[in-house]
Order: sequence, then C-alpha cells, then structure tokens
Amino acid sequence: MINVIASIQTKKGQLSKFIEIFKSNIPKVLEEKGCIEYVPTIDLPTGLPPQELNSNVVTIIEKWDSLEDLMAHLSASHMLEYKEKTKDLVDKMSVKVLKEV
Repeated sequence: MINVIASIQTKKGQLSKFIEIFKSNIPKVLEEKGCIEYVPTIDLPTGLPPQELNSNVVTIIEKWDSLEDLMAHLSASHMLEYKEKTKDLVDKMSVKVLKEV
C-alpha cells in the first residue's frame, strides 16, 4: 500500500473555492483502480505546542494499492481538468509518498 500526504497552500481568500473544486472531483478519484482513500483535511487547532496552523492549507490524505495506481491517477483526464481549474488558486504544493514498514 502507498500512502500520500499532499499539502496544498491556496492563495489568500481562495480556500473555499479550492475545496469546492476538489470535492467535486472526489467521486471520480474514488472510482479509480487502486484508490482506497482520498480525503481533504484542514488544520484543527488543538493547542499542542509543536502544531503549526495555516488557514490556507488543505492536506490531502490518500491511500493507493500500488505506486502504479498512483501514477495512473496523476495522469487521469479528470485530474488534468482539476489541475487546470485550480492552477490560479494555488500558491505552492508539497507531496510525500510513503510506504509502510
């Protein structure tokens, strides 16, 4: 199993619009071969000392059966459309692709 944590920093004032577009794409992603989980999350203030909060960041938690399934996901037509729709809403993005040990 492959785990993915993608952090997407939206431009100021664009978080809601980004989430709306992202959520509309979720059903298509969940239908993809190998997709186990695909969930957008935002920071939850907890008061824990090491926690860093950013109200402009959406963290996507993904689980895939294989790296091949993840790679196919990245080039799926609905993902290319999603990237086009959100390109002007995003400041930066980082991705961690992880495997269980």
